[in-house]
Amino acid sequence: MPGPAFRAAATRVRVPATSANLGPGFDSFGLALGLYDDVVVRVAESGLHVDIAGEGADSLSRDEGHLVVRSMRAAFDRLGGQPRGLEVVCANRIPHGRGLGSSSAAICAGIVAARAITVGGAEQLDDAAVLALASEIEGHPDNVAACLLGGFTIAWTDADQEAHAVPLTPDLVVPVVFIPATPVLTEVARGLLPATVPHADAAANVGRAALFVEAVTRRPELLFAATEDRLHQDYRSPAMPQSAGLVARLRAQGVAAVISGAGPTVLALVGSGAADRVGELAGPEWAANRLELDHEGAVVLPLAS
Repeated sequence: MPGPAFRAAATRVRVPATSANLGPGFDSFGLALGLYDDVVVRVAESGLHVDIAGEGADSLSRDEGHLVVRSMRAAFDRLGGQPRGLEVVCANRIPHGRGLGSSSAAICAGIVAARAITVGGAEQLDDAAVLALASEIEGHPDNVAACLLGGFTIAWTDADQEAHAVPLTPDLVVPVVFIPATPVLTEVARGLLPATVPHADAAANVGRAALFVEAVTRRPELLFAATEDRLHQDYRSPAMPQSAGLVARLRAQGVAAVISGAGPTVLALVGSGAADRVGELAGPEWAANRLELDHEGAVVLPLAS
C-alpha cells in the first residue's frame, strides 16, 4: 500500500497559549490566550533540520526529541507514513514552565502541521482525532482542547480514555497574567497533590465549576465566587509561595485570581475597566501582562510575503 503524499509548499501553524484549571476546573477547564507560537514546516528531501527562535532557543533540542517533531511523527504515523525529510522552524513566544500551556502548544502545532502538509490529511485525521492524539501525548485534555479550539473549553475523557471537549465563548472577560521569572515543572506541582481529598472540598469545587461556566460566558460579576478552589492550589503552594501569596493578596481585594495551570503564573480574570487596577494591586515586584482572549485556536496561516 503506497504511503501518503505531501505538499511541496511550506505550512505555517499558529497556536495560542492557554491557562488550565481556572480555579475549580481541575484537568477540565481551559482558556485560550492571545499569546502565540508559530511553527513553519516544509517537507525536505532527507534528514531533519530544526531551528528555534525566542523562548527555549538556548535549551530545547533540535533533533527527534523536540516536542513539535515528536508530535508530528505521531500524527504522520496515524496518517499512514513519514516524509523523507523535514524542516521545522519555531518562533516561540509562550514562556516555558510557567503554566501557560507551552507543551500543549508544541503538541498541537506539530499535529496540525503534519495534517496540513499531508494530502487528504483533514479527511484522515479529523478534529476529534487531533484532540484525541494531542490529549494522548500531553496526558490530559484541558490545555490541548483550548489550544485547538480557542475560547473557553470544557474537556473530559470517557471510559475508554478518549478525549472530548466543548468550546464556549467567554464574554466580557479580560485575562491579566503575572509571570514569575522562575519556572515550576508540571511534574513537581502535580506530585504535591494528595491521592484523596475531603468530600466537602470535592462538593465545593463541583458547585464552583458549574458556576464558573455561567460566570465566564454570561455573568462575569460572578467570577470571584466561581474561581474558588479547594482541590489543587493550596496543595501546590509550597512549590510557588510567591505566586500563592499574590493570589491571596488579589483575592483579598476582590479580584478573581487563580494559579494558571500548574503554575507559577497567576491569572486574574477581570472586566476591561479593572485591568490596569489589578496591576497596581499586585505591587511593583510583579509585571502585569494584559492579554486578549483567543477565539480561533490552532490555525493554518499563509506564509508572510
